[in-house]
Amino acid sequence: MPTLSHYTLRQLNLMVRDAIAMQLPDEYWVEAELSECRERGGHCYMELVEKDDRSNTPIARASAKCWRQTWQMVQPYFERTTGQPLHAGLKVLLKVYAQFHEAYGFSWIVTDIDPTYTLGDMARRRQEIIRQLKEEGVFDLQRELRLPLFAQRIAVISASNAAGYGDFCRQLEDNGYGFHFTIQLFPAIMQGEQVESSIINALNQIYNDISHYDVVCILRGGGATADLSGFDTLALAENVAQFPLPVITGIGHDRDESILDMISHTRVKTPTAAATLLVDNLLRVLDRIERAQTFVSHFVSDSIHRHQQRISQLATLIPTLALRTVSDGRHRIEMLQPRPRLAIERLLTEQKHRLERMALQLQGFDPQILLARGYSITLKDGRAVRDPAQVKPGDEIETRIEKGTFKSIVK
Repeated sequence: MPTLSHYTLRQLNLMVRDAIAMQLPDEYWVEAELSECRERGGHCYMELVEKDDRSNTPIARASAKCWRQTWQMVQPYFERTTGQPLHAGLKVLLKVYAQFHEAYGFSWIVTDIDPTYTLGDMARRRQEIIRQLKEEGVFDLQRELRLPLFAQRIAVISASNAAGYGDFCRQLEDNGYGFHFTIQLFPAIMQGEQVESSIINALNQIYNDISHYDVVCILRGGGATADLSGFDTLALAENVAQFPLPVITGIGHDRDESILDMISHTRVKTPTAAATLLVDNLLRVLDRIERAQTFVSHFVSDSIHRHQQRISQLATLIPTLALRTVSDGRHRIEMLQPRPRLAIERLLTEQKHRLERMALQLQGFDPQILLARGYSITLKDGRAVRDPAQVKPGDEIETRIEKGTFKSIVK
């Protein structure tokens, strides 16, 4: 039996290496999706995949590596341009060359990454999510809600150790107007691949106790400026858009609005700005209350003044009315002389009662009569005091009685 020729594994792998080097000597731009991306020892290790457009089933896979010297240049540029780091699920355009190592096998070696390709894919995905939200009729649901006048019970979704959350709390506590807020934190992961599930879980917790809160604030201040893709997902947008309380976002980044910003009730740039918005809301309510108080006070004062004028006019008319009534009575008596004496007396009695009723009615409009009965009127700053809450210890008040006025200090 003839002896077959054979090779060691290393010899065969060296042949493969040489063949690949001869057949694929150049660099190539390749489109792929990252199914895995991890950094170790300053190098970046990637798993690339291509999926069927119709079934989303992988039809090609390969490993890729970006060595430390290249990675240190392409990584910061990619993150600055796209606003997020490389992570699983991103579509990328890589410049690669083929390498087969006899000990480690085949891999594509990355020499460059084009961030504009990823930006284009991200934009396409964002537009698709926005289109779907609008088709579902939920894109503008949050803006149809009204921020409560007294929005003081705040549910906050944020990382517990985030500097932005601390800034938010301090801004509310030191608001300068004495407004009181209650803040309940629902800790969540605010960057990375778990953003979506973490925030949705926090929203579910708030919903289970929803009657205890007026508004929800989603805050992300003080963290890394990159990795904001978690705020651009369909599931998160649907949950926030359909949440029954107003949702304020203060994610704290300078790039274009995230989808979460777009569908929220109000988007502000930073957590501090979110706190300022809530303080300003209460300040507007306080202004409305004070203006209403002024209006009511002026309305009551004007009403009292008009009634006093009416009383004065009636008081002036009493003598004339009395004389006229007496004259009319005499005239009627003269006309009724031929009638029986009883009819005349009854008429006089009726007229007397009528005059007495008119006199009693007029007395009811005279404040001085109330004072003469032992009542008094207490004033502060020229306005009647109707509620003890209107005064505080140390205030000077004026008391009007029948025969004058005196002043007191509240203890």
